Formats: sequence, structure tokens, C-alpha cells
Amino acid sequence: MAKSVSVRLHVNGVEHHLDVEPRLLLVHALRDKLGLTGTHVGCDTSNCGACTVHLDGRAVKSCTVLAVQADGAEVTTIEGLGSDGELHPVQEAFWNDHALQCGYCTPGMIMAAAALLSENPNPTEAEVRHALEGNLCRCTGYQNIVKAVLDAAKTKGATIPEQPEKPEVVA
Repeated sequence: MAKSVSVRLHVNGVEHHLDVEPRLLLVHALRDKLGLTGTHVGCDTSNCGACTVHLDGRAVKSCTVLAVQADGAEVTTIEGLGSDGELHPVQEAFWNDHALQCGYCTPGMIMAAAALLSENPNPTEAEVRHALEGNLCRCTGYQNIVKAVLDAAKTKGATIPEQPEKPEVVA
């Protein structure tokens, strides 16, 4: 067994200190070490996008990032996207527009869409479709997903939330 290393992750505004194997993927650190199971493991090959999270404000597939590579980074998962018990506008739009069926791809789709809207608050349908190309859904025809993203773009605040200045520390 490989020697563990210590990493510091700021996840959803909370600082965590973890001892991890150097080869542990970020998706498994989030799910297995921190209990944040909203980040799904789909393919483990970066093809499906179910594991999409925000790393320092950018959408990444967490099955392609080692936990040690995220040391000191700000990570936002689907659990941290909304605030004060309120859904994020993208989450709200997915609900309102029936943009999910089984729900397995939904967290990754929402995280990718929120990152898009943070960079481009008024995308075209083609830009939405292009931004979501790396996220697969086996249940829908994508039409309601695209509609939800476009509807969320009409809502103020459909961007990645700011992380607090001084995160709470959890050992």
C-alpha cells in the first residue's frame, strides 16, 4: 500500500484535512472520505461527466483529478451549489423544466451548466449544447436539459457561488 499524504481541500466553503493515497481520485475523496455522494461515479474514464465539480471555479471531471492535485484548491460539489437552503437557479430550472429522468447525470449536468453560465451568462442554444457535450445522459433527448440551462440564464445569480473568505476548518 502506498504511503498516504496529507491534503487540504476547501470543499463547499469548509476546509478539510485528509490523509489520502497519492493515487486517490478527487471523486473518491469527495464521496468516500467526505461523504459527498452527489458527485456520481459513472464511467471512471472521463467520458460521461457524472462526476463534474468546480475546481477553483472551473468545471472539471473529478475522475480525472487526483486528490493531491486539488490540494489547497476550492472545490464546489452539487451539495454546495445552492445557498441558505435555496436551490441554485440552474437546479431550479432543471426542476421546473423536467430536465431529468433517472437523475444519475443530473449533478454533473448542473455543475457543467453553472460553470458555463458563470463564463457566459447569455449563451445561445448552440453554446449550451457545446458546453454540455462532455456530459452524457442515457434517459433524455437533451431538449429539456438545454431548455433548463437557457431558462436559468434568464435568472440573475446563475453563476458559481463565491466561497467564503475564511472557511470553517474540519479535521
